[in-house]
Amino acid sequence: MQDPLRIGMFTTFYPPYNFGGDGIGVNRLATALARVGCDVTVVHDRDAYVSLAGKEPAPSPADPRVKTVALRRQGLISPLLTQQLGRPALKKSELEAVMRDGAFDVLWYHNVSLIGGPLLLAMGDAVKIYEAHEHWLVCPTHVLWRDNHELCDERRCVRCQLTYSRPPQIWRHTGLLERNLHHVDRFIAKSAFSKAKHAAFGFAPDMTVVPYFLPDLAQDDSPPYQPEKPYLLFVGRLEKIKGLQDVIPAFAGSEGPDLVIVGSGTYEGALRALAAGMPRVKFVGAVPSDRVSAYYRGAEALIVPSVCYETFGIILIEAFRLGTPVLARNIGPFPEIAGKGGGLLFKDSEELVSLVSRLDEDRELRERLRLDARQSFEKYWREDVVIAQYLDVVRDAAEARGDERVLTKLRGLQ
Repeated sequence: MQDPLRIGMFTTFYPPYNFGGDGIGVNRLATALARVGCDVTVVHDRDAYVSLAGKEPAPSPADPRVKTVALRRQGLISPLLTQQLGRPALKKSELEAVMRDGAFDVLWYHNVSLIGGPLLLAMGDAVKIYEAHEHWLVCPTHVLWRDNHELCDERRCVRCQLTYSRPPQIWRHTGLLERNLHHVDRFIAKSAFSKAKHAAFGFAPDMTVVPYFLPDLAQDDSPPYQPEKPYLLFVGRLEKIKGLQDVIPAFAGSEGPDLVIVGSGTYEGALRALAAGMPRVKFVGAVPSDRVSAYYRGAEALIVPSVCYETFGIILIEAFRLGTPVLARNIGPFPEIAGKGGGLLFKDSEELVSLVSRLDEDRELRERLRLDARQSFEKYWREDVVIAQYLDVVRDAAEARGDERVLTKLRGLQ
């Protein structure tokens, strides 16, 4: 049998040592690549997660085909030094051991902010891919949400980091990142919007757009959530940047569909106070991932009101996968996703109220959007469709390097 394509992925967070969507995205990608015949190892920083969470995570199921290496040394000191200096600091020797000569055909970087910073890009010798799940390449806080209260349109990075109670990063003022970008063969952006935003903030290398994907759940027979009234749905972290405070007032009064809110977060108390005396607003709390599909299936639409610049918006395609229409704020990458079919856009609360009323009253519109949502998922975001795009990026990089070994292994994949 042919030696498989050996891929080493490097990321700060990875399940179960994981807070948000980037680690889940890396997990899905690693599993999908293993499924088509790649040998995948994910290297992540245990210290970064435990230092921030203050505890070990609960165990979670893992695909046995994906190997993991959890770096562990000196607790908070190691990720803090990496955050400040932009280099692996105390974990350099462990990373060098993992990347010993010939260990991997492809080095695939994800969120490297606390595992190695810019100097991690210079380590190892293989085809190198960098995937920008966030805006870390151009933003110290990753999210282009200036001073923790407004969209960022120009750099005021030192003051902004202080508003997030984060120490300013010394290395960002030395050109360290720019001097190490040439080590990477190809950069991936998650949306055309994110690619353009990187360029607008001075990121020079070209980026290839490859979206997120999801494994298909078309045959999931779990029963839908069945409330007393028709409802629209919000799923996500209850944080101010998610914009739910602009949605709740649209559900005042007793007439019309309910708003069902799935999730929890630090802004939950303020949102519950805002919804006091509103019987149409229902908080159900955090729901296990394997049960969230029941809420999607029964909803008239998913509402995505984020007020910050996301790199993609995977929550939209979670809804599309199950044929659930989306009402999304007209911001960031949402227009390009919703524009594929199955989504409608709003710019403010007034437009949202109008869309909610229109959707509730027009069954034909709901059914058309449901069909469009499912068809757009199958065409653009199904796992096999997007994995083919990823492999094309690796192939393009290998051809540019003249790496016949990688090209031969790519031809042998399923």
